[in-house]
Amino acid sequence: MHPIDLTIIALYLLLMALVGWWAAKKASRSAEAYFLAGKSLPWWLIGVAHGSSGVDITGTMWFVMMLYIYGVKATWLLWVWPLFNVIFRMMYLGTWVRRSNVLTGAEWMRTRFGFSRGAEWAYISVVVYAMLHVIGFLSYAFRGIGEFTRPFFPWNVPDEWYGAGMLVITGIYCVVGGMYSVVMNDLIQFVLKVTAAIGIVVISIIMIRPEQIMAKVPPGWDQLFFGWKLTLDWSHLMPQLNQRIYGPITSGGDGYSLFLFFTAMLFLKGALVSMAGPTPNYAIQHILSTRSPREAALENMVMAMVSLAPRFLLIAGITTLGIVYFSPELALMGPKVNFEKILPNVLNKHVPVGLKGVLIAALLAAFMSTFVSTVNSGAAYVVNDIYKRYINPNAPARRLVVLAWATSSAVVILGILFGLVTKSVHGVTEWIVSALVPAFVAPNVLKWHWWRFNGYGFFAGMVAGTAAAVLKVFITMHPVFAFLLILLVSFAASIAVCLLTEPESEEVLTSFYIHVRPWGWWDPVYRKCLADDPSFQPNRDFKRDMFNIAVGLVWQTSLVTAPIYLAIQHWKEMWVSLAVCAVTSTILKFSWYDRLGPGQMYMTKDGEAEQPAGIFEAAH
Repeated sequence: MHPIDLTIIALYLLLMALVGWWAAKKASRSAEAYFLAGKSLPWWLIGVAHGSSGVDITGTMWFVMMLYIYGVKATWLLWVWPLFNVIFRMMYLGTWVRRSNVLTGAEWMRTRFGFSRGAEWAYISVVVYAMLHVIGFLSYAFRGIGEFTRPFFPWNVPDEWYGAGMLVITGIYCVVGGMYSVVMNDLIQFVLKVTAAIGIVVISIIMIRPEQIMAKVPPGWDQLFFGWKLTLDWSHLMPQLNQRIYGPITSGGDGYSLFLFFTAMLFLKGALVSMAGPTPNYAIQHILSTRSPREAALENMVMAMVSLAPRFLLIAGITTLGIVYFSPELALMGPKVNFEKILPNVLNKHVPVGLKGVLIAALLAAFMSTFVSTVNSGAAYVVNDIYKRYINPNAPARRLVVLAWATSSAVVILGILFGLVTKSVHGVTEWIVSALVPAFVAPNVLKWHWWRFNGYGFFAGMVAGTAAAVLKVFITMHPVFAFLLILLVSFAASIAVCLLTEPESEEVLTSFYIHVRPWGWWDPVYRKCLADDPSFQPNRDFKRDMFNIAVGLVWQTSLVTAPIYLAIQHWKEMWVSLAVCAVTSTILKFSWYDRLGPGQMYMTKDGEAEQPAGIFEAAH
């Protein structure tokens, strides 16, 4: 790399060192300061951090690959994560989660199931799943950062060496700073990401004409909508891509010939995953870091905007440069073409001096952002939900912080070890979204919406789903069918065990229903609350929440398509996307934002707004 680029990267690393030193002083005060920044940060700052945490090198490499292969239709493949779960949290689930007023997702189990034996098992199952989830995501980060870093250095060593080196360097920063280091890195990453995205798209538009892009892709590549079957034909440009798109998964294909069917399945999967609420990782930690339920909703709004438009501006700019300048090299790779090489090679060979340094610093910051958020959430479960809960409930604040340092270090090492056994970015991505995520879905959808669901049922669903996810490692199956099978296993175990055991106590159920205020099948609990307080009103916002989600999904899609159409210079489609964004934003202003209220608190009998302490906090 040019000395100018190296200087930019060195300045970024120096800035991170200074931030780490500042964050270490702030985070060492208490466990809450370390894991949740003392719940003192404004919602917009947490939203920027949350959005930036969702932008990582591995995911960016994956979507560059998908956009290259499937064109604008790759927008619908975002549902595989699903990226739109932020809309559900923005409209209602963020406020539901924040009303519990706890420290981690496992501790939240006390809010829902109390302190029964079943609740204890539910609590433990979330801790175990959370650790598996954290290690899985660190393995995912390990594989991506290794492949990304290697082209920029002269040493001919395996990707794993680069991955391990980056995880260790970033781990030191993460260990000492806790949640403060997470948020500050994310803020710096956002500034770098926006600068890099604008720069790469400007260069792409200056260097490339729309005709050059369209000459390198098949007809229909630039169209968002599609019919029952996918009709992209790469045979005259890169024949091996047809095998990739239409071939069976057993031979390395994606199996997306019936594209409408599979996107419908992805939407169903995404809706269920979203209704389950945030997974027990940094997503729930960011929500619990906000100062009130209302701010939790607003934080997710900022997250949606931060994680979409700038990110896809960057992705689209890199993809267009890859299509025009890197396609010949990809074609020469033959049947073993590696699309994960597009991102690092475009940056290495086709980006001018100066901007290359900014881009690499931005992507390193993206890696650090996701990495430190993931490690912080994993350490929170060990310290708060294992050590403090079962070993030493009265541990002094300093001991908890020291244990957090040690735990964070151990989590980083485990991430490296498990990363060594992964084979590719695409492989680990597929396992996370098709196996690990659905293991969480069934019990977590039921816990919100069905009063009869208990801790034993939750435990059974989590164990059955997680076991099926681990078995998926040894079985070759299409990701959509794997998701549905794991979901079916988890739902069956959840409902069967729940019906064979007693429901939770009336006290626990009524406390949860009054404080969190969910909608769903809660009629027996509602009648109990009404008997105790004739003025009690249930949550009647279901229809409005569903309307807002439908509008929000269109709004979110426009935030993805507008930057893509800008990068490929389809001006008409870009302006249509921006118009859709403006219209849906106006609708949400009246149907969502204006109805949030001053604080989204529940009302006491005296008619005053109050934030509930949560069952866990009240019991102690």
